[in-house]
Amino acid sequence: MHVLVVHNRYASAQPSGENKVVDQEVELLRTAGHRVGVFERRSDDIGARSLLGKVAVPLLVPWNPAVRTELAARLRAERPDVVHVHNVFPLLSPAVLAACADAGVPAVATLHNYTQVCPPGTLQREGRPCTECVGSTPLPAVRHGCYRNSRLATVPLAVSLSVNRRRWWSGVERFFCISAAQRDVLVRSGMPAERLAVKHNFVPEPGTCRTGDGEHVLYLGRLAEAKGVRLLMTAWDEIAAGGGMGVPLVIAGTGPLEPEVTAWAAGRDDVRYVGLYDPEQCRQVIARSVAVVAPSTWLEAFGLVVVEAMAAGVPTVAAGHGAFVELVEEGVTGLLHRPGEPASLASCIRRIAAEPARNREMGQAARRRYEQGFSPAVGLERLVEEYRTAIAGRSALARGGDTRASRGDGDSR
Repeated sequence: MHVLVVHNRYASAQPSGENKVVDQEVELLRTAGHRVGVFERRSDDIGARSLLGKVAVPLLVPWNPAVRTELAARLRAERPDVVHVHNVFPLLSPAVLAACADAGVPAVATLHNYTQVCPPGTLQREGRPCTECVGSTPLPAVRHGCYRNSRLATVPLAVSLSVNRRRWWSGVERFFCISAAQRDVLVRSGMPAERLAVKHNFVPEPGTCRTGDGEHVLYLGRLAEAKGVRLLMTAWDEIAAGGGMGVPLVIAGTGPLEPEVTAWAAGRDDVRYVGLYDPEQCRQVIARSVAVVAPSTWLEAFGLVVVEAMAAGVPTVAAGHGAFVELVEEGVTGLLHRPGEPASLASCIRRIAAEPARNREMGQAARRRYEQGFSPAVGLERLVEEYRTAIAGRSALARGGDTRASRGDGDSR
């Protein structure tokens, strides 16, 4: 199979689970013998633009005509079987869908977040879940300045969501939701249910699994409010006030709360902030964990670190909402705390570390869950199956006539 992957890479200064997923899927397909090309833009390149070029970036968010022309030419020259779209913000834009229509190549899209119904894609505002724009216009997001706390910065995202909604819904053969929880939200918003398939992300074999009881409790991820970092700090302070755990909390990652985390961890024996780890360091630190903590306050669409912990035979303490509810089997592969409640999080961390034998059982169950649902073999099978479904659907549509194009939902603009 010949696949062209389309992705706007996030800035490399901070870890991106989405970039990781895209790279892993490309490598998985190539290793299996499929031909995979990549059409990409990099957010890192924005910094090298002229002042005028930087000012123009928001204008490209809803529509980038140069991308349509360039991608359509490449599609006509290479004739891939399918185009797999990931992130198009900020430099690619939904113009990639018009290019696919121009060249007559079916498109599929992985929905890594909630940008189809929420301009910033988080379904969160001021640290709390928010669905004000779901099934409605994105005007509330502009009013609240939901993207980077700025009304001006939110406008291009809101405009893109509004003007390109029908293009997304008609121009993509199959949407890949990365959890059933995400799919439920999108169906309720009015997205076409028949095109929304659940395809969990996979995680490569880590090459190392936990062998002992673990040396630390681990938080691995972006240091941001939505990831529950402040919640974790409050919960850990409560644990420390009660006598501690006997093992330290290790925090690995970077993000906007890094100064706050650094100051909080300074001078403490029970906390170690280690900064940004490379992939091998991440695998090693996970495999040495008593438990991995994922206390996100927003409704995670997936939760890659939870599955990475599963792969290493390590149980998880996660927030009991969003995709975590289907990833973590309560009391079997980990524990779920009440979202947003530091006392509940502290209690779950204590419980998961209190009984080493029970902890080992949960780690073994987590590893079995990984093998059954999130291994590379499972990921490849589901990915190729969905590609074939999209290709067959497009072929049937071509034989019967493209009714979507006749309605004006196709490649015209």
